[in-house]
Amino acid sequence: MNKSKSKKKFRVISLFSGAGGMDLGFINAGFEIVWANDFFKEAVESYKKNVDDRIVYGDITKIDSSEMPDDIDLVIGGFPCQGFSVANTKRSMKDERNFLYKEMLRVIDDKKPKFFVAENVKGILSMKKGKVFDMIKKDFKKLGYNVDAKLLNAAEYGVPQARERVIIIGNRIGVKNPYPTPTHWVDSKKYESKEGLKDPVTVEETIGFLSDVRLSDKPITLDNGMIIYNHMAATNVYDKFWGRKYKVKQEDICDYLKMWRDKAGYTTKKVDEHFGYKYTAGHWFRKDNHSGSIPKPSDWWELKKILGFDNKYDKKVTTMVEKEIKFEQSLRITNWDRPSDTITATSPEIHVNRERRLSARECAMLQTFPMDYEFVGSLNVVYRQIGNAVPVKLAEQIAKGIYDVLKNEEN
Repeated sequence: MNKSKSKKKFRVISLFSGAGGMDLGFINAGFEIVWANDFFKEAVESYKKNVDDRIVYGDITKIDSSEMPDDIDLVIGGFPCQGFSVANTKRSMKDERNFLYKEMLRVIDDKKPKFFVAENVKGILSMKKGKVFDMIKKDFKKLGYNVDAKLLNAAEYGVPQARERVIIIGNRIGVKNPYPTPTHWVDSKKYESKEGLKDPVTVEETIGFLSDVRLSDKPITLDNGMIIYNHMAATNVYDKFWGRKYKVKQEDICDYLKMWRDKAGYTTKKVDEHFGYKYTAGHWFRKDNHSGSIPKPSDWWELKKILGFDNKYDKKVTTMVEKEIKFEQSLRITNWDRPSDTITATSPEIHVNRERRLSARECAMLQTFPMDYEFVGSLNVVYRQIGNAVPVKLAEQIAKGIYDVLKNEEN
């Protein structure tokens, strides 16, 4: 996809690759991803379908560096950020996800690339009053790298989204770490002059043409021949919703349903076929990577018919009450005449028509994924793949500077 044939392909290992937003940006700039990895099953399937099949599904903590290619120019990765996020008020040094960056350290130490690029959320800068970030930078420097970190706003690089992310760049070849120069203004007060800077890319000019296109989980062909993938959206746009009255752990339900599924001689695929679903049932029987889910009441009763399970969880799973939505962000209407706010992995903003949330395709466009990129999975799983990604265009701008340095060094 958009791979240049005239450029030398510097070799890249990609960690915590997700659906490949960062990887696509580096590919567009002339790099070759020779090995990638993630533990998010559907994201790996999306990556294989749209980016490259050289991605390995598995837990990075259990993959030895010897299984990865040698002669690497660059290691990239957005190590998991849930534990560091400002939005996560319970973030803690004890959150094991906070230490997955050490897997990136391990690979960098073993493969000794000329450069590395790591991406994370803004919250990493303030955690423990900056002590966490200082620790991370020191760990990278101990490996012999000149390390810098900057907070970049994707909207300043032509992305229709005001997404701030920390970009850590390190190199061991004795050069200044290249960061991209802004091409678009965002907040006019920030610049002495807007001369040479383009106007920010707005939400309307990016996704406006999809406003009247019907939603569908199947590809849609427009009159002009354009094919639209993943134009599906959540419709919960009110201040109240129906939720479970009783607390119940998804892990308990998962083990319970798996036991009864096996007793009944069903496979996950067979359950999906019974319901007419494509990817939903897998989440009822999965508790890894926080991607499992509990069946809605109507699905629960139908599952009971085919699997024949007892009454142990019936009341907890199916008793619903009306609840108020507690988070103001969940009811926020998207911008239209400026870049969007940050696309998150859950509950996209409400469309300006107030009838639905932004569709998965619209979110992907605001993340600058190619139009022909088709995500794999249920709606919520696709939302999560998109929200967790690095905007492709931002990654490409970062990659171009590094490519130029490597090319000059080679010459």
